[in-house]
Amino acid sequence: MIAMSETLHIIDLQVAVEGKTILHGINLEIHPGETHALMGPNGSGKSTLGLAVMGHPGYDVIGGRVCLDGENILKLSPDQRARKGLFMAFQRPMAIPGVKMADFLRHATTNIRNPERKEGEELIPMRQFRRELREKMEQLKIDPEFARRYVNDGFSGGEMKRAEILQLAMLQPRFAILDETDSGLDADAVKLASESIAEIRGGEMGLLIITHHERLLEHNIPDVTHVMLGGRIVESAGPELAVELHRNGFDRIRANHPVAAEQELASTEPKASATLSQTN
Repeated sequence: MIAMSETLHIIDLQVAVEGKTILHGINLEIHPGETHALMGPNGSGKSTLGLAVMGHPGYDVIGGRVCLDGENILKLSPDQRARKGLFMAFQRPMAIPGVKMADFLRHATTNIRNPERKEGEELIPMRQFRRELREKMEQLKIDPEFARRYVNDGFSGGEMKRAEILQLAMLQPRFAILDETDSGLDADAVKLASESIAEIRGGEMGLLIITHHERLLEHNIPDVTHVMLGGRIVESAGPELAVELHRNGFDRIRANHPVAAEQELASTEPKASATLSQTN
């Protein structure tokens, strides 16, 4: 039996943006090693959930809790949440000109492994870091030159997503939220992303995969599929639900949940104006 303290436990989470309520009481529980898929129409609140859990300052939590190790982490800064083992791969990652991928990853990996580290203190030994980075890049079939480029600066959409997966591979968080890692990618790139995530996640990492369709789930079959509509999780089932939604869309969901469908019409999920630092 898994202890409650080992879960990522989202309890009655309510979130507003600029005074407008987007999430209306989300309850979700992810255990180590589980894969959860979160699906729903555009604007239903999926990205808002991930960003609120990670502590984006533009998302105001007006009710509920997010607990990890039995602690409500909502008062923690984004980097403190990351040091506790949370990670989010962004749908639209921010470019950081002047900061090389290798330097970024060395600092981030050091901080995750040594959460009490202060800025200026010793980093992972360079020889050890280079060996680990080389191994992960070979595993993910990423050109070594990639590590010398500035973070997301001039990257294509596919390169940005691969950079996020490389971060996931190096940081090995306890719980990862992947926000539409498949968006903007062709079928071959989605297949590669799906295979890469499955390859590097390890047996204990809990995953919340936010996606519109089932292709990213091909190699990451969900233990539970959740459907979000109008800022509410209205249905949860097994992987068969993801298949149904991919094939048939959300008409049945809207018909079965008229209150959430009405809320969907009344609100549109805002887009974040900035991304979060997971490395401070």
